Amino acid sequence: MIIGAQPDMEVVGEAADGVEAVEMARRLRPDVALFDIRMPRMDGLQALRLLAGPGVADPIKVVMVTTFDLDEYVHQALRNGAAGFLLKDSGPALLVEAVRAAMSGDALISPSITVRLLEHLSHPVPQGDDGGLSPRELDVVRLIARGRTNAEIAAELFISVGTVKTHLGSVHAKLGTRNRVEIAAWVWERRLVS
Repeated sequence: MIIGAQPDMEVVGEAADGVEAVEMARRLRPDVALFDIRMPRMDGLQALRLLAGPGVADPIKVVMVTTFDLDEYVHQALRNGAAGFLLKDSGPALLVEAVRAAMSGDALISPSITVRLLEHLSHPVPQGDDGGLSPRELDVVRLIARGRTNAEIAAELFISVGTVKTHLGSVHAKLGTRNRVEIAAWVWERRLVS
């Protein structure tokens, strides 16, 4: 109902369970799929792994929407390619924003989960691990970890948005990341920002 009410969004399919959701997503190729953690026949995390997990050639952007606020679910979803993780009580505006973020290649996570995620990532890994990134790429990833958009990064570093995108492509290739959340997690794990 919320998605269908947006003038620039259309619901192209609705599944009764996880098995059907995977089949429909593969057949319909939606821009973004919304999955619950708990679905009959196949849970949302298994479905996510099949559609967006490591090794999936042409992943579908999946936003997890759930009532289950467990760190284990969040970490597993993000490791398996989720383009967002929302609690059902986040409200309609945040749901729409999560779909828009996924469409633009970003990711949105419920604010309460983000705080816990960052606390979890605050345990340092050995210093000096820069992933082979250049000094400018490190500048870009630090700003991503602070939640900056490509336009904001470009303005702050006095470079073009196209140059930011080029750096992001290089960062993804070097780190093996697939989205901004994974980049931010890498930065926070290494305490490259405070």
